[in-house]
Amino acid sequence: MIVNSAVYVEGTRATDVDLESVSDQLCLPGRFVWLGLNDPDEATMKKLQKQFNLHELAIEDAHRAHQRAKIETYGDTLFIVLRTVQMKKKRVELGETHFFLGSNFLITIRHHSSTSYAGVRARCESSPHLLKKGPAFALYAVMDFIVDEYFPVIHELEMEVASIEESIFREKLRRDTTFKIYKLKRQILDVKRSVSPLIDICNRLMRFDLKVIDEDTKPYFRDVYDHAVRINENVDNARELLSTALEANLSMITITQSEVGKRFAGWAAIIGVATMVAGIYGMNFKFMPELEWRYGYFVVIGGTAAVCLYMYYKFKKAGWL
Repeated sequence: MIVNSAVYVEGTRATDVDLESVSDQLCLPGRFVWLGLNDPDEATMKKLQKQFNLHELAIEDAHRAHQRAKIETYGDTLFIVLRTVQMKKKRVELGETHFFLGSNFLITIRHHSSTSYAGVRARCESSPHLLKKGPAFALYAVMDFIVDEYFPVIHELEMEVASIEESIFREKLRRDTTFKIYKLKRQILDVKRSVSPLIDICNRLMRFDLKVIDEDTKPYFRDVYDHAVRINENVDNARELLSTALEANLSMITITQSEVGKRFAGWAAIIGVATMVAGIYGMNFKFMPELEWRYGYFVVIGGTAAVCLYMYYKFKKAGWL
């Protein structure tokens, strides 16, 4: 459950530390602790609360997960929740990462399908001149990684939207096209719910007077803010395109039904002529002069066929058949 736990001095990794002895390291000046956990159990969370003196409500939220993206202040500690996204087998999978940020510690808690942050930690350790800014810079690095993970997901969703648009106008209309549109629309809505709060979170991190965020670190969160705005705009564009695709699909279905209705109407009119003639001569009246005429049968059949052919020609020219 404890993925990584280290003490950093002047941006350099000094030593690893156990959860039971973290409080001893926090008392020493000029260093901070970066602790990473993955789906911790209740006992681990209680130890975490004790060692870092965290608020019980924040610990409860971090343990239960299924939280909306948010930022909250508990004394001198920031509690931040971010939603993570991944694309697996053409489906969006959501996860969560919870942060506890203090003046000398950063705790990251991953839940569900969240990607490992080992690469982020390695990149930060390779730049000690930046990491020495403190745990706030480590928070920025992880947040920047989370936000950047949205871009490939949005790209795949946009490709799916383009594929659906092409199938609407080029392929034969199928019932499952509407189902695909609604399924994709729901995935885009999940991404929208995840990314929208990011803008407010970044605004608070770089604009509000937060003691745990130094003035030198605040500009870095502007970069995360810009990425969040871009992602939010891309999601809105994808939603608008998908709504347009749904309307186009319904319009194409209506047009197709209208075309089918016109064909039925045309053939019904043609068949109606023959039916009418057959009905007239099937009334069984005793005196019908045409019945005694030698060429009556051929004239009626020929006339009926001529009228039907003429109607077929007119309907075909009008685009009904």
